[in-house]
Amino acid sequence: MKYADGPTVDVETLVDAPPAVVWSLVTTPVRFSAELQEARWLDDERFVGRSSHPAVGTWEMTCTVSAREPEREFGWVVGDRAHPYATWRFTLESAGTGTVLRQWMRMGPAPAGLTPAILAHPDKEDRIVARRLDEHRWNMQRTVDGIKQLAESHRSAAG
Repeated sequence: MKYADGPTVDVETLVDAPPAVVWSLVTTPVRFSAELQEARWLDDERFVGRSSHPAVGTWEMTCTVSAREPEREFGWVVGDRAHPYATWRFTLESAGTGTVLRQWMRMGPAPAGLTPAILAHPDKEDRIVARRLDEHRWNMQRTVDGIKQLAESHRSAAG
């Protein structure tokens, strides 16, 4: 698994709430991630994400919305839109009275936080990339599960 190949990871969950309820939560997932600490909107299309990781410290990156279709898709790129550090996306799919919520991300193609470790240990690139994807998977699952819990509790409170 090589960083240059743009490795991806995705997670999903079935939420017992309609897409409109789930949609209201996907643009504010900060409260669930152990890594993403804050998202500060600059305008309708850009926000600054502040993240923290025990091995790296704290950093901020400007993100640009790349997809926004209410109740269906919300996506963004980190860094330069044409050559991002990463691409992220939530998709919502109606499933009866509920919603299938998916979160997906792709690393690269621009060099990012893993690049120094990969350059220092090219023989361990597969392991470095796999470990980072596992961290993302864990945070993403925590995020979709948190959104599920909130959406279902909102639905229970309303109905």
